[in-house]
Parts: sequence; C-alpha cells; structure tokens
Amino acid sequence: MIAILTKNAPDEAVEHLSDWIRGKGLDVHISRGANEIIVGLVGDTTKIDPILLESMDIVERVQRVSEPFKKANRKFHPDDSIIDCGHGVLLGGGFFQVIAGPCSVEGDNLIRIARRVKAAGATMLRGGAYKPRTSPYASQGMGEAGLDLLLEAGSELDMPVVTEVMDPRDVALFLDKGVDVMQIGARNAQNFPLLREVGKTSTPVLLKRGMAGTIDELLMAAEYIMSEGNPNVMVCERGIRTFETRTRNTFDLNAIPAIHHLSHLPIVADPSHATGHTRYVGPMARAAVAAGADGLEIEVHDDPAHAWSDGAQALTPDMFDQLMKDLLRIRSIVAPAKTEA
Repeated sequence: MIAILTKNAPDEAVEHLSDWIRGKGLDVHISRGANEIIVGLVGDTTKIDPILLESMDIVERVQRVSEPFKKANRKFHPDDSIIDCGHGVLLGGGFFQVIAGPCSVEGDNLIRIARRVKAAGATMLRGGAYKPRTSPYASQGMGEAGLDLLLEAGSELDMPVVTEVMDPRDVALFLDKGVDVMQIGARNAQNFPLLREVGKTSTPVLLKRGMAGTIDELLMAAEYIMSEGNPNVMVCERGIRTFETRTRNTFDLNAIPAIHHLSHLPIVADPSHATGHTRYVGPMARAAVAAGADGLEIEVHDDPAHAWSDGAQALTPDMFDQLMKDLLRIRSIVAPAKTEA
C-alpha cells in the first residue's frame, strides 16, 4: 500500500503519519519526488484502514500495490534511483557507466587490461577473485590475493571495482578490503542468506538475474537486499537459459524496458555472459544501449586464448576501443550524457 501525500505536506506532519503507521507494526518507506511525496507501507497492511488513512489532511490518495516487491517498486519510488559506486561514479537516473575487465583476476596482466579499458572510456573495473564454476576442477579464482590485485588497480586508476561475493561469510572481508561494488552472480541470485547479508551493508550491489529467473524473481531478489536496509541495488540482465543452443544464453532485451517500467532500480546489461561468443558481444552491447540500459558489463582480456575462464566471450582491448566509440555514438542519440545529479 502507498499513500500519496499533498505536495507541500509539512515535515512534522509526515513524521507524525510515519510514527502512526509504525505503531501499527508496519515499516515505512518515504520517497520525495519532484512533484509528490510517497509513503510506502510495508508489512501486513490489513491492519490499516485505507479509508481512515485517506481521510487524513495530508493524504491525497491511497493505492494498493499488487506486486510482491515493494521497496523495489516504482510505485513506491517514482524517480529513478542513482547509485553512488564510489570514486565519483554515479549509475542510474541518466548516468551511464561501462564496467569492463577480465572474467578472472589472473595476475600482473590485470593492470595492463585495466589501463586499456579506462583509456577507452570504461569507468568501472570488473574482475573475479572468487569464481563460481560448474566443475569443481575448474579454476576457482585467486581468492583474497586476487581481491588485493583488483583493489590496487582500482586505486591506481581511480576506478570503482566490481567483484563477485559468493559466501555470506566473505561479506565482512569484502567490506574490510573496501570493495566498491559487490556482485551477486546468477548462480547465487536466490541465495537468500547471501542476499540478506549484503543487505545489512550500505555497499552497492550488482545483482545478476538467475540462470532461468523471471523478471519478478529478479526484483524479489533485490527486495531481499533492500528489506535489510541497503537501497543501493543495481540489477543486471545477463541472459537466461532457454531451448536455444547457438548462444550461451538468450539475451532478454525485453527485460530492460520492463524493469524500467516496474522498478526505479538501475539496470545493467551483460552481453558477454548472455551470448558467450566474442562475435555477438558488440551487437548486443549496442542493442542494450539503444534499449535504455543504465550501464554495461563487458569482459576484456589481452590474451583471450589463454584466459583462465570465459576467453571465448572476451573482447581484446582493441575490440573494446572500437566498441566504446560505437556506444558513445548510440548513447548520444538515445540519451544525451548527464554529468550532474
């Protein structure tokens, strides 16, 4: 349930209303938009008489929210959320960013790749220190040493780093190390203890869609994080498993406008994991920008043939240079650059 308040509702009256709602055992979420104030009621709303609520002087109207996700719902928060990813990098609400780097942190080549992607225009550095692999015998990543390399590169280049956390027990380590954005991978999209643990922090979270997850399931996973108090969530379309076998996954471009319609959260697209083939990454990256994605996550490696993981979908730095030029041209047409909040 949401209560839309009068535009000029006094702060004292809004706080009094919030206290009254909390007294009924519900949580309150207040969103102040350009033209209205929205109070979201989260919990057992059968305890609230909507007619009584609507009769209050500062309440313009009351509306029930049918979707199970509440805090992630655009009805609760009409304006696009803007996420501060660190190092002055904002994502969402017109701020577009490209996250680039190798699938796995492998060693000294990381800084070379990082320098190239930044020079091409990437604003955030990705790399996996802990890798969820289908086979227990495949490379599982460098672990804590990989985190240190990633953070050293991010510090040198003044770039936020994005890296995957797989275990609730590792969240404290990521916080201690100063990871800028914690990524939840597709295999952990419904790892509810992990979602709750990152939700107890204020660190931005990049939440990937599950391997066969629906849009509603993705937004409900975001709701798990937000319900613990962390509003800094970005969702990621990375393709879903279907009957098609010619690509690694089926890239669901529909999800980009659909999520913008349903939710205020920024949406990032990952054409690398979606397609699984270098030749398709560029076309799908361009399509995602045209569809309105708030950001892209792209794998780049200086020697894909010898990459520890996912070399078949990695762009070389030269390929990435050209792609960034294409993306900037498309972006200038569909959504002119925004530089100030």
